[in-house]
Amino acid sequence: MSLAKLLQEQQQRLSGVIELLLREREMLAGAEIDGDALGEIAGHKQALLAKLEASETLRQGVQQRLGYASDAAGARQAAADAGCEPAWNQTLELTREAQRLNTLNGKLVELRMEQNTRLLAFIHQAAEKTVYRPSGRVAAQSGRINASV
Repeated sequence: MSLAKLLQEQQQRLSGVIELLLREREMLAGAEIDGDALGEIAGHKQALLAKLEASETLRQGVQQRLGYASDAAGARQAAADAGCEPAWNQTLELTREAQRLNTLNGKLVELRMEQNTRLLAFIHQAAEKTVYRPSGRVAAQSGRINASV
């Protein structure tokens, strides 16, 4: 398979990952989160990333077999010699965009987790202060007036 074809496949897969990351970001930024939909997106991302990793491994192998260094400079030189340096640059740009979106989504997840932790702490604190009887009424507590007369 030619380098140009490999780069084209990688670009398509990276575009798919970016699309999924954008959908994920939209869901994470919304008021309510659909866990099933997020799980579905995560599954699609994993599948695309596995295919992307396989094609990258193949590209690196071809690069090395052709005698190029295994680093970024070798990849750039291989792309230039194959006449597909613009495709290589586009692939790198898509990779950077996917990384940026993934980092942003990670921060959104962190914010949601912090928000949930604060909310749970508040609920636990409130539950400790208010004890309900089987009748559904609040039990009298020390220092408080029993207004259920």
